[in-house]
Amino acid sequence: MSPTSETAHGGRRLVIVESPAKAKTIKGYLGPGYVVEASVGHIRDLPSGAAEVPEKYTGEVRRLGVDVEHDFQPIYVVNADKRAQVKKLKDLLAESDELFLATDEDREGEAIAWHLQEVLKPKVPVHRMVFHEITKDAIREAVANPRELNQRMVDAQETRRILDRLYGYEVSPVLWKKVMPKLSAGRVQSVATRLVVERERERIAFRSAEYWDLTGTFSTGRTGDASDPSTLVARLAAVDGKRVAQGRDFGADGRLKSEAVLHLDEANARALAAALAETRFSVRSVESKPYRRSPYAPFRTTTLQQEASRKLGFGAKATMQVAQKLYENGFITYMRTDSTVLSDTAVAAARAQVTQLYGADYLPEKPRVYAGKVKNAQEAHEAIRPSGDRFRTPAETGLTGDQFKLYELIWKRTVASQMKDATGNSVTVKIGGTSADGRDAEFSASGKTITFHGFMKAYVEGADDPNAELDDRERRLPQVTEGDALSAEEITADGHATKPPARYTEATLVKELEEREIGRPSTYASIIGTILDRGYVFKKGTALVPSFLSFAVVNLLEKHFGRLVDYDFTARMEDDLDRIARGEAQSVPWLKRFYFGEGEAAGGAADAGNGDGDHLGGLKELVTDLGAIDAREISSFPVGDGIVLRVGRYGAYVERGEREQEGYQKADVPDDLAPDELTVEYAEELLAKPSGDFELGTDPVSGHQIVAKAGRYGPYVTEILPESTPKTGKNAVKPRTASLFKTMSLDTVTLEEALQLMSLPRVVGADAEGVEITAQNGRYGPYLKKGTDSRSLTSEDQLFSITLEEALAIYAQPKQRGRAAAKPPLKELGTDPVSEKPVVVKDGRFGPYVTDGETNATLRTGDSVETITPERGYELLAEKRAKGPAKKTAKKAPAKKTAAKKTAAKKTTAAKKTAAKKTTTAAKTTATAKKTAAAGPE
Repeated sequence: MSPTSETAHGGRRLVIVESPAKAKTIKGYLGPGYVVEASVGHIRDLPSGAAEVPEKYTGEVRRLGVDVEHDFQPIYVVNADKRAQVKKLKDLLAESDELFLATDEDREGEAIAWHLQEVLKPKVPVHRMVFHEITKDAIREAVANPRELNQRMVDAQETRRILDRLYGYEVSPVLWKKVMPKLSAGRVQSVATRLVVERERERIAFRSAEYWDLTGTFSTGRTGDASDPSTLVARLAAVDGKRVAQGRDFGADGRLKSEAVLHLDEANARALAAALAETRFSVRSVESKPYRRSPYAPFRTTTLQQEASRKLGFGAKATMQVAQKLYENGFITYMRTDSTVLSDTAVAAARAQVTQLYGADYLPEKPRVYAGKVKNAQEAHEAIRPSGDRFRTPAETGLTGDQFKLYELIWKRTVASQMKDATGNSVTVKIGGTSADGRDAEFSASGKTITFHGFMKAYVEGADDPNAELDDRERRLPQVTEGDALSAEEITADGHATKPPARYTEATLVKELEEREIGRPSTYASIIGTILDRGYVFKKGTALVPSFLSFAVVNLLEKHFGRLVDYDFTARMEDDLDRIARGEAQSVPWLKRFYFGEGEAAGGAADAGNGDGDHLGGLKELVTDLGAIDAREISSFPVGDGIVLRVGRYGAYVERGEREQEGYQKADVPDDLAPDELTVEYAEELLAKPSGDFELGTDPVSGHQIVAKAGRYGPYVTEILPESTPKTGKNAVKPRTASLFKTMSLDTVTLEEALQLMSLPRVVGADAEGVEITAQNGRYGPYLKKGTDSRSLTSEDQLFSITLEEALAIYAQPKQRGRAAAKPPLKELGTDPVSEKPVVVKDGRFGPYVTDGETNATLRTGDSVETITPERGYELLAEKRAKGPAKKTAKKAPAKKTAAKKTAAKKTTAAKKTAAKKTTTAAKTTATAKKTAAAGPE
């Protein structure tokens, strides 16, 4: 009898899903007899520190949370913040007759279901309930057709988790000791960072090349219209039969890759343009070909992330946050999938909508079938599509903001995938003529006309290159035939310069990782979030820029852990993990080979780089010999002219010469400087400023030099006093100093502004009683001070403009108690896709931050109030939520002093004194034991 049929006969069924939002939606579909509760993600995991490890474990187990000596047995603990939820689930289970584990249908979801079963220890029948969309029919179908837990998927997830723990916990401490504290390494995270660093190295090594060509505007002499223009624009293709060099013909070193092409410089290009001014041109050839473009496959996780980045400006994490909301509320199918396959139901829904919205002419005779192209695609999910057997149009959903935008993108892509091809014609016209000095010049023009737009009526894919031409772009050429005479209306010489390879964006990095088969689609968003959060990468616009810190980290890993950041090795590890998931390899022998460098190899990754079968050192062996790692060497990078960039514990700096020797120079490097911008010339500028100071000029009154500096608490200006100025004693003179306003910066502040700042505090005047009122700039902003009475000013400009009358008017008002009125936001960003609350940028005590009223996230290096986009704001909030609330250090409660009760006779018996002493001693012993257990080993 199925679980659904039993419902009519009574009984209580507990359904456990992952999120509260999903629980609420599913509860509405199941109705009476079912209790739907959320686990709120993982309830159990490897311990985050030694204090969480049970006391029976010692040694390496306490540090790693994995018993590497006993078949890599993981030590699982219930997360501290989930204990209350686990108790709630146990209580609900005690009142239930059946348990349905309805977590996501992927490895992570399967593992969560297994952990729930292990922790709850149900004594009632357990069913694994799976679905890929949250609709009434899908949920009821899932209840009626449960399956057993897939232990292979659980084993695969566990192996992956153990592998990542060993990698992170063994390699990260090396970075702490040799580069900087609190850094981290990760199996895919480190490889992703290496990709970004290598692209920056290519940009640093790149040498631009200049090349020229000609552009000609040719006329047919006819009167044209939109369908048959009278002119066409063509580029010079060849001179005397030799192809003219374009950007693709130059290498990264700025040199031509082949001598078979003609490299025109400015002088030759201009001379040729002049020589062709009076030339008679004719059409040499017209080549026409049919044009056909098929629709794009439906979305899978990575293509959705890429397209949302291109078209909506969403980061990978923000895309997944919005998609999660859409999935949980029943609008789309499961958003973590490698598949491009659509179910028969989805195909039928898409085809029906094509006919309804675009007409039968746009519907192909047979449904389109998309085969999966992703190697080792893990789960049997569908592609990401609108849910249900009838797709709701975006207007029918009632969605708003980012959820509407992403749903519309998914809906359009899905419908377009079942439409006819776009068709048309592509044409190439060759135009030739002989110059006045006898040179043969051939120009070329390409055109494209679309006669039937097909799927492009619904959807056209974006491009990573903002200058790229999209598929639906038409270029119409005049209708010409071979031999037609053309006149040159204008021929111009055009100069070009080759460009360095573009930095990765989130979309192109995801694409690169997938093409290299590194990581898995479900993890890319968190990987990019991690390298941003760790300070390895920061954003400039949409570009991912590596920090100098990441150069040091990647340098160390490449030189001493090369196999761990090798792209092929990492991809083969993914293959091995997939083999374990399919039951083709065993977890323990593979982990032994990886960690100890011995035992049975689980597959290609274990033998990577070991073609002759020699012994390979394992991870443990690699991290043992730290003496071979020269911390200074791996963190040093030559700039040129004797200047070296070094990455220190407190940031990057440049230096020249040897410390403690004459002529030694050192200067800090700005945190937001892109590595390819650190030229010798810029380094010289930094070194020319003493201690990174900006010389502003000389005070005409005192004659002292005025400089701007970057201080621990922000930028400021100060004066340089003569060496003879007493610095101690009663006659000591302190230099005038003032913080820069928030609207000022070190590299733009002027001498006049600095002198004005240092004139503060300014005496505004005195009140009726003769008490002086001053305007001052403080740690929390500008304010007025009269005796001990301070009043805030609304802007820094008031410090120099406020009059006595205005100041007295402020003091005439009752003083505001408690928190002052909130400052207006610096910028409004829109509605957050997760909290659905307005997001603004505010100015806080520690700088600008984004907030939706519930979550605050400080802007990071590379972000600014002026350039931050709504998507970047949502992404920062999403990352802050993912971290959870800041952990508060529990304050030790002071020992309670129990006042001795005075009896009538004011006596205390010896027995009471002894008992009290024993109780106090026992309490101290217990407290000491707890403190020791919490601290754990070093």
